[in-house]
Amino acid sequence: MAQSEKEAALAAIPVDGDAPTIFDKIINKEIPSTIVYEDDKVLAFRDISPQGPTHILVIPKVRDGLTGLSKAEERHVEILGRLLYVAKLVAKQEKLDDGYRVVINDGKNGCQSVYHIHVHVIGGRQMNWPPG
Repeated sequence: MAQSEKEAALAAIPVDGDAPTIFDKIINKEIPSTIVYEDDKVLAFRDISPQGPTHILVIPKVRDGLTGLSKAEERHVEILGRLLYVAKLVAKQEKLDDGYRVVINDGKNGCQSVYHIHVHVIGGRQMNWPPG
């Protein structure tokens, strides 16, 4: 039986700094993924457990200790901005003209299951409020 996102987050073990994650294997093309955008700093690919008709993950290629948003330091400002800008590019590319949701889960209670910062771009349907 597939594990829920909440169960995965509760079971996830935060990595120390630069210990490899599943996202590192995707970046290195060791695990297949459906890549929708790539540049020298960022990779975007389809989520294997989509929460909407369109669900893309946008990740930095180099983590530099940025395992989650709560670990951000001033040196990460450029990559954080790049992640959000690429989220916008991907949304446009995916024709999410009627809107979309951008999510960053942080920590166990935030339902983070992979400790490599990532931005979710979810769209293609009406979102509900409040989330979670």
